[in-house]
Amino acid sequence: MENVLRPLTVLGGSVLLTLVLGWTVDLLLRRADDRHPETPLWGLLRRCRLPLQVVLLTALLRGTFRATRWRIIEDHQDRIGRALSLVLIGAGAWLVVRIVSAAVESTYARYATSTRDPARLRRVRTQVTLIMRIVTAVVVVVAVAAILLTFPDLRTIGTSMLASAGIIGIVAGVAAQSTLGNLFAGFQIAFGDMVRLGDTVVVDGEWGVIDEVTLTFLAVRTWDERRITMPVSYFTSKPFENWSRGGVQMTGTVFFQLDHSAPVRLMRERLHEILLDCAAWDGRDWSLAVTDTTPSTMEVRAVVTAKDADDIWTARCAVREQMLAWLSEWHPYALPRIATAAAPVLRRNGQRPSDSTESDSAEEDSDHARTGRG
Repeated sequence: MENVLRPLTVLGGSVLLTLVLGWTVDLLLRRADDRHPETPLWGLLRRCRLPLQVVLLTALLRGTFRATRWRIIEDHQDRIGRALSLVLIGAGAWLVVRIVSAAVESTYARYATSTRDPARLRRVRTQVTLIMRIVTAVVVVVAVAAILLTFPDLRTIGTSMLASAGIIGIVAGVAAQSTLGNLFAGFQIAFGDMVRLGDTVVVDGEWGVIDEVTLTFLAVRTWDERRITMPVSYFTSKPFENWSRGGVQMTGTVFFQLDHSAPVRLMRERLHEILLDCAAWDGRDWSLAVTDTTPSTMEVRAVVTAKDADDIWTARCAVREQMLAWLSEWHPYALPRIATAAAPVLRRNGQRPSDSTESDSAEEDSDHARTGRG
């Protein structure tokens, strides 16, 4: 009787305990999902119930199968133990993949509900798919290597697989130096506060605003709505202008090329009047001075200030437009003049009028000499 009850107790107890634990975990996840409907993670984790139960049942049987004291089990306990170990390793890998998949899909689902941009959703979906493939490949390789290590004759192969995976990782790291460099540069930018979202920068001669920052690239949105994608290593290896560092207040200049007779004093007064009527000027500072001269013109520089990059652009354009209009209306002599001369007029035979006159006079003198008439 004991030979029947003991195996039934061991096997039945393992199955019953597995079912109870699986039901309990599923109940807790279902309640968490009901309390937090905004987080899809708990509902996705419920898909892990089957691999979890397989892991629990295999682990319980692996630890208690010898307690059955069945003759057939005692005769083949090594094989049965190895078989249960193989199932446990496979079920464990299955469970890990399911948990990672639930976490990744939950993150993507929350991102998709807060973002309406289809391009960004496609990009994130591509990243999610790639991450899942990488995780699945790594878990499968580790699981297969662990399975091979359970066989004494195949331990060398399993060890070689792990060593090969390490060598492949080293080779991949060497081949992807640029990608890894961008990755570490992304960490440096993220935690070094070199550049942030919304900063106004000038990179490679282009003025724009940082629109997107990732660990591998940055997107700069220019004034004409173009997007310039640049690797983050550019910002750690080359100098660039960040107009938002140390405050967003800006100082701008407007240059005029004028005649030497331009009324600089009146221009200074007019500049002040323009700035008083300009809403983009923040009132911090302004000036106007002659900064350079040439044989034909002089350079006049106007300095204005504004609270940010957008306003400084507006103020500079307003000063340039209104100052030129004022000079053209009231002081046109101040605008630069270009000296020009009339072009010579050619006859049909290609001779200038002066040349033709001289030729005609020479012919008349020759005729007079021949005829003797003066």
